[in-house]
Amino acid sequence: MCKNYKEIDMDIRRLLLGLCVFFHICRSLSAESTCKLKAKFNLSGYKDVEKKKVVVGGMFPVHKRIASSDGNTSRVPVSSGCEGFNFRTFRWTQTMLFAIDEINKRTDLLPDTDLGYVIYDSCFTISKAVEGTLTYLTGQDEAVPNYRCGSGAPLAALVGAGGSDLSIATARILGLYHFPQVSYSSTSSALESKFQFPTFLRTIPNDKHQSTAMAQMVLHFGWTWVGTIAADDDYGKYGIKDFKEQVEEAGVCISFSEVLPKVSSPEAIQRIVQTVAESTAKIIVVFSSDVDLSPLITELLNHNVTNRTWIASEAWITSALINQPGVSVFMKRADIPGLQHHLLDMDPYADPLTEEFWETSFNCTLDYGKALRLAKQRSKEVNSTTSRAVRGVPDGLCSGRESLAQLTNTYTDVSQLRITYSVYKAVYAVAHALHNLEHCEDGKGPFVGNSCADIKNFEPWQLMYYLKNVRFKVPNTDEEIYFENGDVEGFYEILNWQVDSNGEISYITVGRYNGSAPAEDRMSIMNDSIVWNDDGLEPPRSVCSENCQPGTRKGIRQGEPVCCFDCIPCADGEISNTTNARECILCSGDDWSNDAHDACIPKIIEFLAFGEPLGITLIVISAFGALVTIAVGVVFIVHIGTPLVKANDALLSFSLLFSLVVTFLCSIVFLGEPQHWSCMTSQVALALGFALCLSSIMGAMPGSSKRNLKSKASNQTIVLKSSWCHRLRTQAIACTVWLIILPPYPVKNTSAQNIKIILECDEGSVVFICCIFAYDILLALLAFIFAFIARKLEDHFSEAKCVTFGMLVFFIVWISFVPAYLSTRGKFMVAVQIFAILASSFGLLTCIFLPKCYVLLVKPERNTEEMMRPRAKLRDGISTGTSASLATAGTEVNATMASTSIDD
Repeated sequence: MCKNYKEIDMDIRRLLLGLCVFFHICRSLSAESTCKLKAKFNLSGYKDVEKKKVVVGGMFPVHKRIASSDGNTSRVPVSSGCEGFNFRTFRWTQTMLFAIDEINKRTDLLPDTDLGYVIYDSCFTISKAVEGTLTYLTGQDEAVPNYRCGSGAPLAALVGAGGSDLSIATARILGLYHFPQVSYSSTSSALESKFQFPTFLRTIPNDKHQSTAMAQMVLHFGWTWVGTIAADDDYGKYGIKDFKEQVEEAGVCISFSEVLPKVSSPEAIQRIVQTVAESTAKIIVVFSSDVDLSPLITELLNHNVTNRTWIASEAWITSALINQPGVSVFMKRADIPGLQHHLLDMDPYADPLTEEFWETSFNCTLDYGKALRLAKQRSKEVNSTTSRAVRGVPDGLCSGRESLAQLTNTYTDVSQLRITYSVYKAVYAVAHALHNLEHCEDGKGPFVGNSCADIKNFEPWQLMYYLKNVRFKVPNTDEEIYFENGDVEGFYEILNWQVDSNGEISYITVGRYNGSAPAEDRMSIMNDSIVWNDDGLEPPRSVCSENCQPGTRKGIRQGEPVCCFDCIPCADGEISNTTNARECILCSGDDWSNDAHDACIPKIIEFLAFGEPLGITLIVISAFGALVTIAVGVVFIVHIGTPLVKANDALLSFSLLFSLVVTFLCSIVFLGEPQHWSCMTSQVALALGFALCLSSIMGAMPGSSKRNLKSKASNQTIVLKSSWCHRLRTQAIACTVWLIILPPYPVKNTSAQNIKIILECDEGSVVFICCIFAYDILLALLAFIFAFIARKLEDHFSEAKCVTFGMLVFFIVWISFVPAYLSTRGKFMVAVQIFAILASSFGLLTCIFLPKCYVLLVKPERNTEEMMRPRAKLRDGISTGTSASLATAGTEVNATMASTSIDD
């Protein structure tokens, strides 16, 4: 039967209770079967989340590396611990704590919200950074992907995670959940990709600016031969890559490019040390953190490799790893009031991380039991008994009252707050974004329906909106911070490490770089303020090959970088007027290279001038020859009625003398700068002068015996004179045609001699000049033949012998002239030609007229009709020929030539 409602109600209650138990058991069984703890994270740091409205995450590489694990597989795996305490990064951690505490005390920034924090140590290792990231997202020590299992205040953003490779690892995970990340020291240009890292921002400039600044510095000091060292991570690889691309495009060569190992490797360090020591590059550019670089610097100092100048990136400039001068590009520094007091005001027993810092700083332990054990062990090693000191306060126990102010490590040094300042800015960027989120006005919000986010329960992507658009001024410095595509302005200071009077490194600002300024104004360097590693003020030289000075060109060495070259002198006629010229420039036709081959200078203009000694000498000789010839003519005129003059045909003698005057004087026309008139006159006058001279000689040969001819004498003379005129007219017509068709003209001969421009006459036509002077040569040969035949006439005075000697001199001179003329250049060619003219003219004058003048002036008694008559025949009746017979032969030859000449 039916039960009452109460009974039914009780049954339903029992049933529901049974179902609840059942589902609880099933869920427990299901959880046990599907959710298993694979490993435990071993994270150290700071946490303060109780009664906080919003929690800010932080990640800092407080330790340098993870400790090696024991490899035990008999229990649930626990991640490795860390070792190698880093005082510098511990200061960054304390700066975040100081900034949060400062913000919580302010009334104008998040007045109604207390910020909490969760800070983990990444140990400068990607695996630790990932552990910390998963722990942030989960909200508890055991990470559960895709779930936030913790309760309490929402996590706002992550400040970290240190180096670029650490931030890349964390940013890939945080980007999946749209979780904001603000980095203080991750500068790699790879992180600028919003496709890969949509929620990554940073308060330190992008490495592209730093690489550009370092490249500009290398170019500024003229270094063309540099070495590079990079950490084996994204920070080092991308930084060096951008740097190398820029300097190599500008002509700088990389001597070596080494990568620092992330894991301890003495062999790799030794190899790098050897490379640095053997390289001739004096400049080394480094993109690395101090942790990665420290083993190399230590080994370089052990090998006394100290004569290098280091160009350091911002990651290790203030680490004081190197105790010698260098130069670095580094971001802006600032003073943070109150930070030093915070750093020195520390409770050593507050947490394990602070305890480790205290023990490391003062080389003691805060654990009494540990100190006692160590004291007992040392005591036994000394005398095998327990000393009284052990019974009291053991040696090595920290008192907790040690003075941090007396420390000299980088933790207490606040003189160069650069990355520390970047941490400070990152915390304030998150705070200002939270402030804007909290003070959003309803109905004016940026989200769907103009809604706002709740500060007590907001989503990460909502805070990301405010972070991307935040704009504020940093306290105490008034520097305005805003993000442009996740990056801030690329402003850097250029620091010089200088050793002060106490032997300590100080950092002096010697320049600035502003990546947002115009290209020509981005960098300013005060060269005089820099102290280099040789304690000098002049920057060191770092080149593979010294600059090629003007006058030389660069010759590339096969198989070597373009910065390694030989300086090859420019060839004659080529110059280079710049340093490191790749090619020599050919001078123009009127110019030639100077002795240094660095400038083209006008070539020397050369011609045989009137005023130079050689020209004056030739003029004097020419004038002397003309005057002597005229004097001979005067002598002949004075003695024109004497038998000797009559016997030699006065007309032909005077024409011969006139032609010799012409040849003497025409040699003067060859002197001086060639002009159109002189080029046309000189050769024509010479050709006509020799033609007249040789025709006169040919006419005189048979005429010398015509005194023995009776009835035919007058007719023969007419024929001879007609032949003489025909020969001269033929030459004159040929010269006229030459001057009309292809006349000689002045030219600049730039090919005969490299360093000179020879001003000379171009003959116009080789054919014409060869024909004209060939005609003269023909006349000379005929004259020589006639004279040679007539040399044995039975006259007491044999003119034929004189002519024969004269023609021999003529031929000797002109035969010698040809090789001499061809072997000379410039003005000496003209001098050789003038000398040949004068020598041949003097030879004819001397051989033909000297004997006659001797008789006329010295032996007048021989100037009789008797002496002019033919000689008697020899006793044996053999005759050597008569003047009459020779005259007849000469007449026939001349008549034949006359018949072939041009008629009147």
